[in-house]
Amino acid sequence: MTEAESLTLSCLTSCKLSDPAFIWYRNGQPLNTQTPADKLTIDGVSYQQHGNYSCAARGYDNLPSPPQALSVRCECRSFICVLNAPKNTSVSVSPSGEIVEGSSVTLTCSSNTNPPVQNYTWFKTNGAAKGSGQSFNITEISSGDSGQYYCEAQNKHGAHNSTAVTVDVQCEYIFGLF
Repeated sequence: MTEAESLTLSCLTSCKLSDPAFIWYRNGQPLNTQTPADKLTIDGVSYQQHGNYSCAARGYDNLPSPPQALSVRCECRSFICVLNAPKNTSVSVSPSGEIVEGSSVTLTCSSNTNPPVQNYTWFKTNGAAKGSGQSFNITEISSGDSGQYYCEAQNKHGAHNSTAVTVDVQCEYIFGLF
């Protein structure tokens, strides 16, 4: 898209919900929208609004839609466009709170940059690359997955690492009489 154009995103769900409300996300972070509607309209989009947009039905926040990339070309007639390497790179963990062995965890990388991020790489602080893509999923997590994780966001102007987040996997205990 080019700056100043209007954009409408629609969120659909296959779940049978009565009067569903939706939450919108940009780069994995919730947006402050006035109404929890199934459509998100941006009038006069600016290059600062580029990024990956997704949505989720309220109450099902842990099941967001796949992200849709929005790339906005700068209209440089009235001001100077700023093109830079990624910055303010961060990681969010879903679900938040206690992580129990055998559950699934998703780490999502977000970064502010223009032009958009081209590559995301995931690392555990021991230095080993763990994966790529904006989200990193660990299914059936085990205690061996505990540790600190960070992501690197990269575009043609450079790269930036997030601060590390700690993933602490709790053992699942089964109590009973034997």
